[in-house]
Amino acid sequence: MRYKLGFIGCGNMAQAIASGAIKQGVLGAQEIIASDPSGANRTVFDDWGCTTTADNRDVAGQAQQVLLAVKPQVFSSVAPDLSDIDTEKQLLISIMAGLSSQGIAREVGRPCRVIRVMPNTPAMVGAGMAGVASGEGTKPGDDALAKQLFSAVGKVVELEEPMIDAINAVSGSGPAYLFYLAEAMEHAAVELGLGEHARQIVAQTLMGSGKLLAESGEDPAELRRKVTSPGGTTLAASTHLDAKQVHSSIAEAIQAAFARAKELGAS
Repeated sequence: MRYKLGFIGCGNMAQAIASGAIKQGVLGAQEIIASDPSGANRTVFDDWGCTTTADNRDVAGQAQQVLLAVKPQVFSSVAPDLSDIDTEKQLLISIMAGLSSQGIAREVGRPCRVIRVMPNTPAMVGAGMAGVASGEGTKPGDDALAKQLFSAVGKVVELEEPMIDAINAVSGSGPAYLFYLAEAMEHAAVELGLGEHARQIVAQTLMGSGKLLAESGEDPAELRRKVTSPGGTTLAASTHLDAKQVHSSIAEAIQAAFARAKELGAS
């Protein structure tokens, strides 16, 4: 095979993965081929020195490993382009939510070696979180390149495939939960008169809190207790949140995301 890695789909996540791989020396640009119907998306890969095409079959026919970076809802239209892959020599890496390795093989119409990965959008700034799982029919070591690719844009945990839907609900969708909180915090900051400084204050608070959680070794409840003084301002805020059942609402929201991932796989 001429290329080590091929992308089917050149959107934002594919761009983040490819950029990280090139910058971190996991792959050279000349080792990558990418396909997308959008000329604008292909141009990004062109500018890095990768080979691009509008035909998915060019990727499927020339790449040792093919990374599927399309929406699961449209995969049925892409799957026929993979019908001639050599399952002994080629591997599929899927970042599609909900669609199992068995489901991918059914759509392709033949057994496939599939590594499933659930990344998240902070990979775009090198701070992603990804779960990597080997699907049925894979061989030891098949996940090596996938782990290298996603380690280049963040952190990686190895999972059993059934857990991919869970990490999707927690970290795949997780940035949206924090952005939802950030929206509310920024709105309140503006109303309190912080104006032009609101965005910076909120962003730095969330970033610093995440860093503290990651590096302190303490659990979230203990860190929250350290901020909460008896009779203080933080207690007033957290008491209000408890009264509104925000804690359980967040847990239920994550369960809803998990259920939707299951629905996508079933459909």
